[in-house]
Amino acid sequence: MDLDLTDPVALTAQLVDVASVSGDEQRLADLVEQALKLPHLTVDRMGNNVVARTDLGRDRRVLLAGHLDTVPVADNLPSRRDGDLLHGCGTSDMKSGDAVLLHLAATLSNPGYDVTYVLYDNEEVAAERNGLGHLVREHRDWLDADLALLMEPTNGLIEAGCQGTLRVDISLAGKRAHSARSWLGDNAIHAAAPVLAALSSYQARDVDIDGCVYREGLQAVGITGGVAGNVVPDAATVTVNFRFAPDRSESQALQHVREVFDGYDVTVTDSSPGALPGLTAPAARHFVEAVGETPVAKYGWTDVARFSALGIPALNYGPGDPNLAHTREEHVDVRLVAKAADLLRSYLSRPPD
Repeated sequence: MDLDLTDPVALTAQLVDVASVSGDEQRLADLVEQALKLPHLTVDRMGNNVVARTDLGRDRRVLLAGHLDTVPVADNLPSRRDGDLLHGCGTSDMKSGDAVLLHLAATLSNPGYDVTYVLYDNEEVAAERNGLGHLVREHRDWLDADLALLMEPTNGLIEAGCQGTLRVDISLAGKRAHSARSWLGDNAIHAAAPVLAALSSYQARDVDIDGCVYREGLQAVGITGGVAGNVVPDAATVTVNFRFAPDRSESQALQHVREVFDGYDVTVTDSSPGALPGLTAPAARHFVEAVGETPVAKYGWTDVARFSALGIPALNYGPGDPNLAHTREEHVDVRLVAKAADLLRSYLSRPPD
């Protein structure tokens, strides 16, 4: 199978039909690497992460990035077309963005910027597996740029910065007993009630940064406990996810969670910082002007945070609908795919004076 990079809409369907659930991206990475072996590109690969670059001696460099993986398939493969809507796992998050990226890499041989194209694995799982993180640690020089654009789903809008994310386990202890003599025990699952009450009554902040309003959220995303159907449990765990505005650091976010659950045993299981909007950077301002859209806050964590940590201005821009990401009903409006390809072609062809 060869990828057809001439049409971003048809290419989206091709990419979707190659299943690439996190950890199983090799076949798609192989196809991408082969397709990008073009005369005007230098191609490097580390694991299932593929990086292609122009080297035209331009004054400025723009980086386009997208992840190859999807969440698990939910009976939504292969792709299917219904009018202007293309349905299937990954159509929105984010193979439509990948298709635009690959289409531009193949057909834009003489852009006004030098351009780096990055496709990486394991974005949808724990941060330590993220392929872009591995590139940051092992091949930082491959990522040099004046602006990074993450082709994450934004419905054709510019989404600036991103929320940070923190996951913790709250451990609850009790005393085991026979459920027929429950007064001899102390039920650890019942001890979760105050934790759940605190979550239910939690008042989330709305934070305005550079005109982008980030809303925080503190939610229970899992609860475990129980020994047997006739035993009072002596241990239980509530897993909590805190999505925090980028005016908080990771340490400040953890401090806040510890304050909310003061007196409980709180253990961090995953943490990634947010990213400020970064709209004051000249390269970001020029992209905003080129798109002609007012930036809004990014709800969710994206790899703009990694670029921000490297001092590279970064924005989210892609054709998919973020509200459809990870759903059985996931689809993309193919008109947005074509629009994104045309807009980015125009932007990359004409740098500022």
